[in-house]
Amino acid sequence: MDVTTDAGAPWLIVGLGNPGPEYAANRHNVGFMVADLLAERVGGRFKRAGKAQAQVVEGRIGPPGPGSRRVVLAKPMSYMNLSGGPVNALKDFYKVPVANVVAIHDELDIDYGVLRLKLGGGDNGHNGLKSMTKAFGADYHRVRFGIGRPPGRMQVADFVLKDFSSAERKELDYFVDRATDAVECLVIEGLERAQSTYNS
Repeated sequence: MDVTTDAGAPWLIVGLGNPGPEYAANRHNVGFMVADLLAERVGGRFKRAGKAQAQVVEGRIGPPGPGSRRVVLAKPMSYMNLSGGPVNALKDFYKVPVANVVAIHDELDIDYGVLRLKLGGGDNGHNGLKSMTKAFGADYHRVRFGIGRPPGRMQVADFVLKDFSSAERKELDYFVDRATDAVECLVIEGLERAQSTYNS
């Protein structure tokens, strides 16, 4: 499935997570980690977005000139299961078509550190995606960051709200960096190129 994106419209790149220091290093917050690195790369700092319950950074991705893309980076400050409201408000405010929305999120059904980029599809039980899809439909891009399944009998809810293990943390910076590269590639070069480069 391929939806033509609007080259002139901005992109809304949403890192999914939960607000607050107690959640900052959780597996569920890897979307925030990628958004933070993207903000660093565009040279911006997250700030409260008017009436929307979110923090945003506005900037450009890509080489200077006509090849660059205007982006709005966002971190919803609602909890994960209410992400759709703030994202929808930002989408409307910045006049972003649904096909120019990118959600960066943790994915249980993919091994740790593996990336999968796609357009549309189901939410696979992910509450952040579920909320976004309910708010404005499913035809947005996803950058799925694998966190693997919980060990033994650990509940999924407990697993995603735990910090990455010490073994995982050794590679986390590398994987977050790679996911950030993948988002930039998606926005500048399109989904097919990003998939062929980063879907491992």
